[in-house]
Amino acid sequence: MKFTKLIPFVVFTLVAGAGTAQAQEGEAEERDKKGFLTGSFETNNIYFVKEDIEVPGQKTPDDRFGSNNYLKVDYIRSKFSAGVQLESYLPVIQDYPAEFTGTKLTNIYASWVDDSFSITAGSFYEQFGSGLLFRAWEDRALGINNSLMGARFTYNYKNYVALKAIWGTPRFGMEYDTGVQFRGLDLSLNISEMYGAKKSTLLLEGSVLNHYQSVPQSYENGMSPNVTGWSARVNYENGGFMAKAEYVDNGTNYFPNTEMSSEDPREFVGKRGNAQLLELGYSNNGLGIFLTGRRFEWMYSKFDRTSSSAANVYNYLPAVTMQYTYLLTNLHPYTPLTQDSRNGEIGGQADIYYNVKRGTWLGGRRGLKLHANFSTYYSLAGKGNARADKLMFRDFSADIEKQWTRAFKMNLLYSMQERNTDYGATAKTELAHIVVGDFLYKFTPRFSLRLELQYLTSKEGDKDWMAGLLEASFAPKWSIFVSDMYNHGNDAEANRLHYYSGGVSFAHSHTRLSLSYGRNRAGYVCSGGVCRIISAYTGANFAMTISF
Repeated sequence: MKFTKLIPFVVFTLVAGAGTAQAQEGEAEERDKKGFLTGSFETNNIYFVKEDIEVPGQKTPDDRFGSNNYLKVDYIRSKFSAGVQLESYLPVIQDYPAEFTGTKLTNIYASWVDDSFSITAGSFYEQFGSGLLFRAWEDRALGINNSLMGARFTYNYKNYVALKAIWGTPRFGMEYDTGVQFRGLDLSLNISEMYGAKKSTLLLEGSVLNHYQSVPQSYENGMSPNVTGWSARVNYENGGFMAKAEYVDNGTNYFPNTEMSSEDPREFVGKRGNAQLLELGYSNNGLGIFLTGRRFEWMYSKFDRTSSSAANVYNYLPAVTMQYTYLLTNLHPYTPLTQDSRNGEIGGQADIYYNVKRGTWLGGRRGLKLHANFSTYYSLAGKGNARADKLMFRDFSADIEKQWTRAFKMNLLYSMQERNTDYGATAKTELAHIVVGDFLYKFTPRFSLRLELQYLTSKEGDKDWMAGLLEASFAPKWSIFVSDMYNHGNDAEANRLHYYSGGVSFAHSHTRLSLSYGRNRAGYVCSGGVCRIISAYTGANFAMTISF
């Protein structure tokens, strides 16, 4: 690793530190009059170590160092704001999209926000409805930043009508793809406000989006440069009850022709995407019930039809399942069926919470929290219908949280997960049972220990796993942890490996630092129901965030 690679990192750190000092020294009144700077700096770094033993799915890059860095600075004065984002990949961390490379000022914007309208020029993010039709967003854990460079206008009339209009070209890696354009409108009508309803809320909403990309001559074969989609939505709330429904017509997107022949020489074929989403919820007196149903087909929306990059996406199709945080429950998270000839799924989720009151025979002195979740998804039996075919994923979980004393807290969880190992090509599935115990004990107001004990048993795949984590917290600044996952049940003795990790974190004021070292299993990094595939690696991780 050359020292010159660290120069942008050092500059980023100094600038962020100077910004923090400026923010702390400024007086609130002067900030309002003259405006003020705010922002953040984030750096994530991995030094990869090549092991002598063979670890399944392990890749060690030729350059053992990966570093992703982000500096964001915003100036705000009254209704006006402007900002920039500088990014540097020295080089990009392994398994992130390869389009992220070098150092560049990637985002720049200016915005005016008034009482009833706003105007933004430059880079911006936006979402229509749930994001099934359109979402431009940034998620650094996933390597996604598909902001638009263009203009956005919003208008709100007496809370009766809300309008959004956008135009722009999408960001792809470090550049904005000028060969692609998006034009869209989003409208929301607040029927309750119009008619003076006080106890309920009824919104009627709709969006239309046009996606333009010029078509190379070699790809023509009837391919249209314009794709126009639309969505219609209804949102209703009354007391503790809520209901949301959305229908999306995604227009005719183009996918690789898996049946290309001399009779059908087209490299791409048009498929009309559509999706339906229904959400129901009720919450009252400590009880919460939330139901979600979703069906879609051909909804994988790429702004560049010729690229297979994971960053090449302009809508949001998260897994609507239980989002776990424990090691063994996240070995095989569900990812929606979007990217091959079996392009579609149908399924749903039920989520139930109940807080048992204090002083009852079940709640005891400090109450009790109960939670259960069930989700299941199937591939579609043919196109244009709602018939389920092969099971893709099923999960049932139940957990309880109990505060036994002021010092001792306990969480217990059970999960039964069944997944299709061939992504719907066959009906083959694997079943796993997982149990987790999470125990926290506060010895003093500042010192606590947390222990996780986990076990997974399965007759298929990698078979049985065990895992544990011990974390010591010295509030409010220090935290130390050690963890290990052991695949002791694997049929192949060479794969009965320990995936160990240990680290320390420090937080003070607006700064947080963390340092860890360990062997990481090949699998997924997930955020908000969307996942990124990662290779196995052994190495040291250093991360720092500063806000100012």
